[in-house]
Amino acid sequence: MAQGRRIVWLNVVTVVSAAILIGAEVFGAAFAGSWALATLFDLGHIGARVLDIVFVVCGAAIMAQFIRNAHRIEPFTARD
Repeated sequence: MAQGRRIVWLNVVTVVSAAILIGAEVFGAAFAGSWALATLFDLGHIGARVLDIVFVVCGAAIMAQFIRNAHRIEPFTARD
């Protein structure tokens, strides 16, 4: 960490808390969506797992973008 900077724990806790909440929703929707599509199109067990992987990767990309944007709005460090 650079000299003269400190961690703003309130911002870190805020972003982490929001990420946990939004992550639960995103990954829950990913698994529910993959299950629904696999059942609808009768893709079987392997098809459901493939959709799980695709949707979870999309969810991870969404979460990474959320963290990046939240860090821009709520910076984790501040100058002393």
